[in-house]
Amino acid sequence: MSARCVGPEQGSPGRQLPVIKLKYVDFSLVMDVKLTSCSVCPWQWEEVSGYDENMNTIRTYQVCNVFDNNQNNWVRTKYIRRHGAQRIHVEIKFSVRDCSSIPSVPGSCKETFNLYYYETDSDTANKVSPAWMENPWIKVDTIAADESFSQVDLGSRVMKINREVRSFGPVSRQGFYLAFQDYGSCMSLIAVRVFYRKCPRVVENGAVFPETLSGAESTSLVVARGVCVPNGEEVDVPIKLYCNGDGEWMVPIGRCMCKAGHEAVENGTVCRACGSGFFKPSQGDHQCLQCPINSRITNEGATNCVCRNGYYRTDSDPPLMPCTTIPSAPQSVISIVNETALRLEWSAPRDGGGREDVVYNIICKSCGGGRGGCTRCGDNVQFVPRQLGLTETKVHISDLLAHTQYTFEIQAVNGVSDQSPYSPQYSSVKITTNQAAPSAVSIMHQVSRTPDSITLSWSQPDQPNGLILDYELQYYEKVKSVDRCYCLVRSQTNTAVIRGLKPGAIYVFQVRARTVAGFGRFSGKMFFQTMTEEEYKSSFQEKLPLIIGSAAAGMVFIIAVVVFVIVCNRRSSERPESEFTDKLQHYTSGMKIYIDPFTYEDPNEAVREFAKEIDTSCVKIEQVIGAGEFGEVCSGNLRLPGKREILVAIKTLKVGYTERQRRDFLSEASIMGQFDHPNIIHLEGVVTKSAPVMIITEFMENGSLDSFLRQNDGQFTVIQLVGMLRGIAAGMKYLNDMNYVHRDLAARNILVNSNLVCKVSDFGLSRFLEDDTSDPTYTSALGGKIPIRWTAPEAIQYRKFTSSSDGWSYGIVMWEVMSYGERPYWDMSNQDVINAIEQDYRLPPPMDCPSALHQLMLDCWQKDRNNRPKFSQIVNNLDKMIRNPNSLKATTPLSSSVHLPLLDRSTPDFSSFSTVDEWLDAIKMGQYKENFANEDFTSFDVVSQMTMEDILRVGVTLVGHQKKILNSVQSMRAQMNQITSVEV
Repeated sequence: MSARCVGPEQGSPGRQLPVIKLKYVDFSLVMDVKLTSCSVCPWQWEEVSGYDENMNTIRTYQVCNVFDNNQNNWVRTKYIRRHGAQRIHVEIKFSVRDCSSIPSVPGSCKETFNLYYYETDSDTANKVSPAWMENPWIKVDTIAADESFSQVDLGSRVMKINREVRSFGPVSRQGFYLAFQDYGSCMSLIAVRVFYRKCPRVVENGAVFPETLSGAESTSLVVARGVCVPNGEEVDVPIKLYCNGDGEWMVPIGRCMCKAGHEAVENGTVCRACGSGFFKPSQGDHQCLQCPINSRITNEGATNCVCRNGYYRTDSDPPLMPCTTIPSAPQSVISIVNETALRLEWSAPRDGGGREDVVYNIICKSCGGGRGGCTRCGDNVQFVPRQLGLTETKVHISDLLAHTQYTFEIQAVNGVSDQSPYSPQYSSVKITTNQAAPSAVSIMHQVSRTPDSITLSWSQPDQPNGLILDYELQYYEKVKSVDRCYCLVRSQTNTAVIRGLKPGAIYVFQVRARTVAGFGRFSGKMFFQTMTEEEYKSSFQEKLPLIIGSAAAGMVFIIAVVVFVIVCNRRSSERPESEFTDKLQHYTSGMKIYIDPFTYEDPNEAVREFAKEIDTSCVKIEQVIGAGEFGEVCSGNLRLPGKREILVAIKTLKVGYTERQRRDFLSEASIMGQFDHPNIIHLEGVVTKSAPVMIITEFMENGSLDSFLRQNDGQFTVIQLVGMLRGIAAGMKYLNDMNYVHRDLAARNILVNSNLVCKVSDFGLSRFLEDDTSDPTYTSALGGKIPIRWTAPEAIQYRKFTSSSDGWSYGIVMWEVMSYGERPYWDMSNQDVINAIEQDYRLPPPMDCPSALHQLMLDCWQKDRNNRPKFSQIVNNLDKMIRNPNSLKATTPLSSSVHLPLLDRSTPDFSSFSTVDEWLDAIKMGQYKENFANEDFTSFDVVSQMTMEDILRVGVTLVGHQKKILNSVQSMRAQMNQITSVEV
């Protein structure tokens, strides 16, 4: 550094003085300062030797021209670089002589001096620049001494040293100069230290904060962002710390904690991985924990301990809980047999596996006669309070078979038993039941009645417990009088005719069975009424024509058989024997043919013939799942005697029905009851003898096919969809073989079970096919309701339904399946659909539909019904596709089907929509409206440029949805290009 000393008018080059060496301190960067005085100036700073307060020799720079007026002595430092500091601190060590101690001192003597600084971006100072005056120099302060020395001090060569610190800022240039101005004092400048303040690098609250310079003002706070130490994680964000003007850190905000598997050490400055045998399950300040009993770790930094072989932990067990194992077998089993009932008691296992949640299961096995070992007991055996999950060490078992050997296993299980590969530990006991009376008869039926008699039948008890000797029937007339006359009737069979009754009277009946062990309990009370005389006469008159008609029909049948035999005998000589044999086999082959229930004079007879009557006590309705034409559709349970309880669907007939409504309602059961095929909905039975009247079918968990596909859009492979279509076609082939036309084949009338098996249902529009022609048809009454979108053109125009019209409907079902439940012909009106079909318009291939499948659809939609494939051919074609999946890979490009005018309806014209949201609703992708808006896809110009990456970015993850949106976007782009070309 160089310095200049100048007088009030001019300056001259000064001599170089030695550098004042300064020390570094912890909180600042100290800069060396070298001062130079003028050798030719009359007012100059001189280098002299002296002593400090500790009598150490020092070199000082002094000026003492107090006897001359108008002193203006300047000294300047060399260029000092700022190094990013905004506020500069200057520590000055100096001594000043007391003016009063100087003899004959003039009044101009001073005891102060001034400190200045000058900012610049480079070291450009010279003899004349900057000028030696307050402007351009900036004054920091006038500095006065706290203590001054006198003549006495001077004689002892001991100076009193003052220390003063001044600061200035903000500074913004690359560096600066310092200057000291003396204007009439006698003083010595001993040392100058220039420094700035900073907050050092520190680790606080688990975060590292970098070295940070203080602010431009003494009150400034400079924020520093912290970074979590390795293996630390933020808890509160942002993590920050403020550095004040004194170079001190303030209170930190936010914190970091060691992540799972690591603990804080060295006062929180290090996150160390948990060592061998220790773990930490979660983030936090807590230390690593020792692995619980029966567990271990496989590596350092473990977040949990793995159970040892044979020990387990449930999802709900806390990490600190020891691993546990399965319990040992129950102890001290006691059995008490009472006829066909049993009481079991036992003690808790010796070892509960280390858990408190031990419960017990009872496994019942019937070991009768030593043939084939033991088998599981049936559902008829009753356990109180229950069979599984017992918390107490006892159970009561009843409804066992008499004179039968049983084995009961008492299993002990706990919360981890299901994780063990081994079967639960158990104790077993063998017992043999005693003789017991039969159980109660469950149901009684009325076979017939007259004015003075009733014929009844009943089922055998569920548990006869031996050979039934006979039945005892107890009955009495239901009267208001308290006195009742009980009558008893014995019967060797399960039927009885009770005579001598009053006409039109109501009687109460109960029945019980008897074995060598005695009588069982009476059945529940059943009420039956005899006919009145008027009812009997009316019934006879109604049956008289039927009796006469039946006799006449019998005669006609006999005559027809005789004529047929004669004709066959005459023609047998005129044609080959094989032709006659084929014809005969046609009539005698036993092929099952569908019988229209409406051909019965009494439709109830068809119900009795084709549908099984179920007692209402066997049916339990759980919840309503829908509504039908005649009433509610429910789900529930069916438990038939001797069979397991199954889940069923229940159609109920609403209250207040007419006889015609009852007949139409039950006609569907008469139809379903004739079918037996894995792809036809199975009829379990009907309830007609009590309210409500019910049709009970198997339960299909996934409901109707159309809604199921819409709910799972894009979720299935092509092979899975073809498998569904194959099942539907197989069911329709079976119906066709029975000479049966469905008339309402649509995806809404196909039900799907949990295994994705599709079954044809809803036979409300079905009718019998006459078999007197090679192409049987059914002609409905004019004005009947027809599902236009699914119906063949000849059926719409002429009301003629055949298996070929069902084939047309099957093509529509194929289109529904491949489009995941899309509405056929979209929003077109029924009349528009009829007109389109007449003009040979056909539905286009759904998105990604294999060409082979769409071609099969087009074959089903042939205008000439004779050219449509039979269901047997459809099944064969689908089987070939399934066996050769490569045939399903080729798809029909949209542009290749221009011969199908309806094709454009699959990709709506975007110009008909005012917003992107409307367009998304039109293509049934409305669930992504918010996603499109969040990513600024809010205009058609932007949407039309979307790529697959954009579609993924807006959150469309389903493959089917991705393809649907991408195809619509491509169509939109093509439409926009077409519009642009037209405008040009």
